[in-house]
Amino acid sequence: MAKVFLKRNRKKRLEQGHPWIFQSEVDHIEGDFEPGDFVDVYNHQHYFLAKGYINPKSQMIVRVLTQNPEDELNEQFFIERIRQAWAYRERMIPGVRSCRAIYGEADFLPGLIVDKYEDVLVVQILSLGMEKRKDWILRGLLEVFQPRAIYLRNDVYVRELEGLKQEKGFWYGEAETEVLIEENGVKYIVDIENGQKTGFFFDQRQNRAAIKPLIDSNTTVLDCFTHIGSFMLNACLYGAKHVTAVDISEHAIETAKRNAALNGFTNVEFVVANAFDYLREAVRDGKQWDVVIIDPPAFAKSAHAVPKALRGYKDINLNGLKLVKDGGFFVTSSCSYHVRPHMFEEMVAEAAFDAKKILRQVYWNGAGYDHPKLLAADEGDYLKFAIYEVHSRR
Repeated sequence: MAKVFLKRNRKKRLEQGHPWIFQSEVDHIEGDFEPGDFVDVYNHQHYFLAKGYINPKSQMIVRVLTQNPEDELNEQFFIERIRQAWAYRERMIPGVRSCRAIYGEADFLPGLIVDKYEDVLVVQILSLGMEKRKDWILRGLLEVFQPRAIYLRNDVYVRELEGLKQEKGFWYGEAETEVLIEENGVKYIVDIENGQKTGFFFDQRQNRAAIKPLIDSNTTVLDCFTHIGSFMLNACLYGAKHVTAVDISEHAIETAKRNAALNGFTNVEFVVANAFDYLREAVRDGKQWDVVIIDPPAFAKSAHAVPKALRGYKDINLNGLKLVKDGGFFVTSSCSYHVRPHMFEEMVAEAAFDAKKILRQVYWNGAGYDHPKLLAADEGDYLKFAIYEVHSRR
């Protein structure tokens, strides 16, 4: 294997457990290689650090697979990593049938995402190094999961940055592209072909369950950016009196309606509207709810977008807070990695000040058990989720 030697004055991120080596950290490379090949990584004193795969076209020139010099990077290595990832889920979420089964770098398989929907797997291969091991990955998935079908959702732009084409379709077997799953006792219809990401957002599993103490038979709930209705459905499951579910997407609302019907929930008003506009109008109309939930998509795709994103977050959080009855609860979230946790909390505090509210934090969390985070990689710390009790200042 070719050898990658790192610069003397770099930060020791790799030694701390970070899974990426950037172009700017590399001093020189010895030996021939093709893009996607395995390489050994050494520090400037020729001390072994890691093994990974290389792609000179990417800013992340090497993605690390192991720091153990004894590991052989072969098919069995990949199959064992897949087995370990699934064993972790089975331990952390006993009896789980649908979840994120492999979470890339956090499962020591950089560039590979696998979501399990009952007996159907949805796979994203995001890097050239993983693309070159597709046969190994497929055999590992078949051996560990014995799925009925595997669907590729490689229709993401990041593949182009790796020199790969976008694509989607069945990789193994065939199944319906709408799959019925259950999470926290709620049934969902998941569109694996055209749904956002791979079809469902598993990362909020524990946070959806966390709203249970807020709900009783007298509780009214507003769920903005409801998407396919996940928080709405959990509120109904926990006995809410009435839920208003808002989303700008007609397709999302139609799916949310189907999910409500699937679970036998009839106490929901569905609204197709821009959530920003709906929240402002609801404030003008003097409406209020016992629980207001704000779970928007990512507003900041880059660091440059953060100031604008924070203005957007403040707008919806300010108006959302005004709609909470005194003593009620405000549930808010952000999945923008570039909006760091302290920025998010500061934004909420500013919104509360402007709304003349005093907030008592009762819950704070990130992504669930099936989205573990490497301590050395801040990039995995993207989800912020909070529940506040809301009191008027006057």
